[in-house]
Amino acid sequence: MFEPKTTPKDVFLHLLMMVMLYIGVISLITLAFAYIDYQYPDPLTYYAGETLNTIRVSSSMLIVSFPLLLVFSWFIQRDLRKNPKKHDLKFGKWLTYLTLFVSAITIVIDLIQLVQRFYGGDLSTPFTLKVFSVLLITGAVFGYYVWDVQSEPHNSKIPKTVAWGASVVVITMLVTGFFMAGSPSKQRQVRMDEQRVSDLQMIQGEIFNQWQNKRVLPPSIDNLKNDISGFIPPRDPETGAPYEYAILEPLKFKLCANFKFPSPYLADQGRMQPATGVYYKNYYYGGGNEVWNHEAGAKCFERTIDPALYPKPVQ
Repeated sequence: MFEPKTTPKDVFLHLLMMVMLYIGVISLITLAFAYIDYQYPDPLTYYAGETLNTIRVSSSMLIVSFPLLLVFSWFIQRDLRKNPKKHDLKFGKWLTYLTLFVSAITIVIDLIQLVQRFYGGDLSTPFTLKVFSVLLITGAVFGYYVWDVQSEPHNSKIPKTVAWGASVVVITMLVTGFFMAGSPSKQRQVRMDEQRVSDLQMIQGEIFNQWQNKRVLPPSIDNLKNDISGFIPPRDPETGAPYEYAILEPLKFKLCANFKFPSPYLADQGRMQPATGVYYKNYYYGGGNEVWNHEAGAKCFERTIDPALYPKPVQ
């Protein structure tokens, strides 16, 4: 029986298709996990900044890999229609069975974890959703390639139907991520607000350091400049204007900034976790008295120094 020869083009197309498939599946599973974490945040492990960044990274990978997967698959199917015997290429079969092997192992591990969590009494809703999302995605891949090795896909409309169905799923996931993570312009403004909070924290720390050494608050924000340490008071990342600073009492001062958006706590009605600080649906800030909640617009944060907490350093 005539055995078709594997050409460099075949190796190129099959390898790239499988690599795009793996990247796409991993990105899809990661996105599903991020959406579940977003909807069911765990106060012990959840950090929204990391979750939103995961959504952005996974979405970027999916936007690039999935269209390429469709393109390479189309080229392979077109080649198969011209030369059906290429469906029996050993190289392609090896890659297909490797994909089946990886999918099967993933499903088995997933089921083992499900049973283990069940016996451990830790069958929470987020974990269950994650398990079923992995089962659904890897199961779909496994089922399709089982059909592929046993059929003649070039003579069937199933690959086109699967491609359309997968496209709908991917687009739905990407649109969901767009609304969760926000548009690029909004995310830039959110990062600006995060930078403003970070700048104020930095300035506040330098004010505390100077008071601890001199036992008096610096008269202006320009007095925080230190040629030896190299500290220069940061400015607003968008406008370049200096942050507002004023002494209210000998041990009390305020720092002000203009924010584009309210704190997630105020915007999303987050919940309080007294033992660990302030927990928000979308963000987590450390506990203590230095909480940086703010509305959109101008916001001043008043701080009072406790001399007992900041004794003068021993010379």
